[in-house]
Amino acid sequence: MLSVTKLLAWPALVLAACALLVGSGCANYRLGTGTKLAFRTLYLEPVENKTLLPQARALVSTQLREAFARDPRITLVNSAADAEATLAVTITSYRRDVLTVREGDTGLARKFNVTLSTTCTLRDRSGKALFENRPVETQREVFTDSGQLQSEYQTLPLLAESLAAKAVHAALDVW
Repeated sequence: MLSVTKLLAWPALVLAACALLVGSGCANYRLGTGTKLAFRTLYLEPVENKTLLPQARALVSTQLREAFARDPRITLVNSAADAEATLAVTITSYRRDVLTVREGDTGLARKFNVTLSTTCTLRDRSGKALFENRPVETQREVFTDSGQLQSEYQTLPLLAESLAAKAVHAALDVW
């Protein structure tokens, strides 16, 4: 017959064995991508805009700089001569697609899906392309209840922020 102390010891042993197994699985985990970048300094060329959206260039440029400045893996520099890599971003298109129409008049849209598309080219110091014309695209829904122009104007900074995050991912994460 088992004693009470032996019966109480079993759950403690099982719990300790589980903790040991779980803890050993996480022992070699490292936060981040785990790979070393091919460059430590980056120059962001001025954004080129091929759309009819004049305010997009400044917004995307600002958001790109802020997003890359927040990433500790690289340092932004002010000239291509000082950089180990250069990123060029071109805004290629801005479009809106109707998602929902008004109930009383199907000719009037109530909600749009707006898409901001770019291409990105990352080159090292020697001019060799690490990637070229990589498409980076972001979308947001726009509700026209407060007016289409005002709604799109308020959505553009959000599109630029999302686009900048995707550009950082494309340039700095494992390709």
